Amino acid sequence: MYPKIKRVLDVVLSVGILIGAWPFMLIAAIAIKVEDPKGPVIFKQIRVGKDKKPFKIYKFRSMWTETPDVPTHLLSDPNQFITKVGAFLRKTSIDEVPQLINILKGDMSFVGPRPSLFSQEDLIEERDRLNVHSVRPGLTGLAQVSGRDELPIPVKAAYDGEYVEKMSFKLDVQLFFRTFISVAKSEGVVEGGTGKLETEKVAQNREVKEEMGA
Repeated sequence: MYPKIKRVLDVVLSVGILIGAWPFMLIAAIAIKVEDPKGPVIFKQIRVGKDKKPFKIYKFRSMWTETPDVPTHLLSDPNQFITKVGAFLRKTSIDEVPQLINILKGDMSFVGPRPSLFSQEDLIEERDRLNVHSVRPGLTGLAQVSGRDELPIPVKAAYDGEYVEKMSFKLDVQLFFRTFISVAKSEGVVEGGTGKLETEKVAQNREVKEEMGA
């Protein structure tokens, strides 16, 4: 029953945010074009969706047009390919705002496991084992507020699996609002790949999960 309610909430919330955010999206689009007029405003990339069906994810472009067409984590020095505007968009997660369109289309949900690249075979394999691909990927999720890029693949997949197992309205609301805190603090952002969590951070995340009942 909740997945149907969740879908209705996704549509209503994404429409509302798009109506309020369009002036800021326009400013972001202009800034992108001013700094690098040769490339498109919107970056499109194929990602793994629900039931492992491919879909095209939308983001504000944050890299120079000449950047090699490979996943960021395969670049030797990702920062040299990121524009000044793009660095700000990434730090504030504004680059993800166009995914509201993905939510409206039904490709994604506000809360769920972040959609992986098809080249991330290790993450896909772990998620298969935990039935993660049975739900729509999300704009944010339990892994995103628990370490994001700093999480090793098995830990990230484990958080995704726990979310799928215990998905509920209460958990979604908690994760939705915790995301704003994480974005404000720029927590867990590691350009170019997955890092390693310190022991203290793992313990802290476990305590937060216990408090959330996740």
